[in-house]
Amino acid sequence: MSYKDLNDAETTWDTKVQQYHGGQEWLILDHFVEDFSVTTNALGTPQIALKAARDALDFCHHYPPANQEPAKTDLSKFIWPEDYELIHSRILLGNGASELIDLVTRSAKPGPWRPGPWIVQYKEYERSASSLGRDILKYNDKTTKAALTCIVNPNNPTGDYMNIEEMKSYIEKTVPENSTVMVDESMQPWHSEKWQQDSLISQSKWIKEIFETKGIAIYIMHSWTKIWSCTGLRIGSVICPTTEHCQDLKKIQVPWSVNVCALKFLEVVTSDAESKYMKKTWEITTNWRSDFRKKILDLKPKDQDWVIEGKPFISWVWIDFKDKNVAADAVIRARAAGVPVRPGVNGYGCDTCVRAAVRSPALADVLIKSWIGLGQR
Repeated sequence: MSYKDLNDAETTWDTKVQQYHGGQEWLILDHFVEDFSVTTNALGTPQIALKAARDALDFCHHYPPANQEPAKTDLSKFIWPEDYELIHSRILLGNGASELIDLVTRSAKPGPWRPGPWIVQYKEYERSASSLGRDILKYNDKTTKAALTCIVNPNNPTGDYMNIEEMKSYIEKTVPENSTVMVDESMQPWHSEKWQQDSLISQSKWIKEIFETKGIAIYIMHSWTKIWSCTGLRIGSVICPTTEHCQDLKKIQVPWSVNVCALKFLEVVTSDAESKYMKKTWEITTNWRSDFRKKILDLKPKDQDWVIEGKPFISWVWIDFKDKNVAADAVIRARAAGVPVRPGVNGYGCDTCVRAAVRSPALADVLIKSWIGLGQR
C-alpha cells in the first residue's frame, strides 16, 4: 500500500485549481457496489420526486422560470411551515450550495476568511475564499478580525455540533462587527423531526437584530442534495439576512442556474407526497449508524485505539485510526471491494482518518467484510 494508491482518487480533479471531493470513484471502479464516500441519505433518492424530475425532461425545450417558482415557495414552506413568508423573500436557490457559497464569498466585504470553531471542516468555503484572494486564517485565530466567517454545523467531516444557543453565543462572542457569516446547515435536517427548532432557521428575529445592531450579516446555507440523495441534480439554497442582501446576490448570479428537472424535483420532494421519506430517514439513520459504528469498532485490534466521532443522528462516521498506514489500507481495501470511502488525507489533510457514509446494514456489511484483519500486524 502507498499514498500513490490513494492519489489515484484525485485523477478526476485538477488539484491545482479544484478542491478534492468524494463521489468520483464510482466512475472508475469496474466492480462498483455502493458509494460510502459521500454523506447522502442511506435511503437513496425519493422515488416520486425522481419520477417528477424525469418527467420534467419533456419540458427541456423551455427555459426554467427566472423567479424559481413554484419551487422556491415550496422549499420555503418546507423550511419554515409556521410562517414561510419570513423565509421566502430572503431565499435564493442555486446550482448546489457550491454556487451560492461562491456568490456570498464574492459579495462579502474584502478581508480575511476564517473557519470555526473546529480544526477541520468542509473545504469548499476555504477554496472559494482562497480563489478570490482572501487571506486564510486559522480556526483558533483570536487576534485577526475576519471579514468572512464560515461555520459548518453539523460539522462535516468531524460530526461536531452546536445547538442553537451555542451557535448564537459563538457568533455573538467571536464574529467581528460589520462582517459576514455563512452557516452551513446542510446536515441539520437529519437532527430530528423538529430539526428547524434547533436551527438558525428559527431565528429570523435575532438575525435581523444582530445585523441592525452589530452589522453582522448571517447567511444560512443548505445543500439539499445530501438529505434527498440527488447530488447529480445540484440543488442548494441560501437564506440571506435581509431581502436586500438577497437582491444583491441575484445581481451577480448567472440566470437559470437551476434546471427544470431540479426545480420539479424540489416541488415534489417538499410536498406531502414524499413526507414518508423524511419520517423514515429519522427512524432508521441513528439505528443504522449505531450498528455500523459498533461493527467497525469490533474489528479494532486490542493494541490499537480507533476513535469514531460525530453526533448519533448524522449520516456518516468519522474514523480516526490513529495510524496513517491503517487509514490508507482501509481506503484501499474498501476500493477493492467496490465500496469506496472518503480518505481523510485528501483535501482535509487528516492522514489517519477516514469518513464512511451510513448505509443499509446489508451494504455496510460489504465494507465491514473488506476491513476484517485491518490493522493487524
